[in-house]
Amino acid sequence: MLNVRNLTRSYGDFVAVDDVSFSIKKGEIIGLLGHNGAGKTTIMKMISGYLEADRGDVSLDGISLRNKPKLLQQHLGYLPENLPVYPEMKVAEYLDYAADLKGLTGEYKIAEIKRTIKATDLSAKLLAPIQTLSRGFKQRVGVAQAILGQPKLLILDEPTNGLDPEQTQHMRQLIREIAENATVILSTHIMQEVNALCDRVLVLKSGQLVLDEKLAQLKNSQTLIVETNCVDHDLISAISGVKKVVVEREGKLSVEISKQAFMETIASEISKVVINSDHQLFALYRQKRDLESIFNQLNNEDFKPLNRSEEVSDAA
Repeated sequence: MLNVRNLTRSYGDFVAVDDVSFSIKKGEIIGLLGHNGAGKTTIMKMISGYLEADRGDVSLDGISLRNKPKLLQQHLGYLPENLPVYPEMKVAEYLDYAADLKGLTGEYKIAEIKRTIKATDLSAKLLAPIQTLSRGFKQRVGVAQAILGQPKLLILDEPTNGLDPEQTQHMRQLIREIAENATVILSTHIMQEVNALCDRVLVLKSGQLVLDEKLAQLKNSQTLIVETNCVDHDLISAISGVKKVVVEREGKLSVEISKQAFMETIASEISKVVINSDHQLFALYRQKRDLESIFNQLNNEDFKPLNRSEEVSDAA
């Protein structure tokens, strides 16, 4: 399990990451979202140990980044958005070099290089200099170096960037397979990738974590859509658990339910009230929300940051 506690990082007076905390279980694929400048890259760099936090700590399966950075990094795979590679190196040479950097040796090193080549479908380009590769193949080289050593934590920044549709599907399947035995953090601006891969979504705004929720629950709003010819909206407003009734258009109502109420119970009460008042009920269903609209709402409205009550010791 990955535990991130109270991570904070400033550049002079600018606070890039402000007291962010979250946990991720093994097997989860987490979508890390936020506009440019929200703090995503800074958090990923701090988790990887590339950038030191001003405050807070990261631990992976009980290994503290603050106390044992090299040990934690042995279990980490990282694909930055712009992978620093040696363009004159051949693909095979680069993967051999990356394996050395990760401390892989002997037969295990050879087996891991072969596994990553097969997983990323790079066999046809092994002897090609990296500078001659297309953007899609360069991206595959980046993923190959990230998954060397079968890391417990894999951080992927825009992993499908530059890939065609077929390569994107292949990459998605590879990420799912890796996630069976690892924790995956996926940072992307492409909402389709989050919808296709992620279990949970973390949203950053101005360096603060403003949302941490399961994707399935996030899409199911606390709003019921009622299509009826009943014009006495007070009948519905009077139902316990109903917060607000809004007329979307003639014959269509948006009914906001309190978080403490059971959606099914309220839906049943609405149907009874409408029918018992001798009106017709044409449709009654939960409003579905798409991830893009939720993301835009979070960034256009004021939201309180999460995890403010959680503290960690600053002792070294």
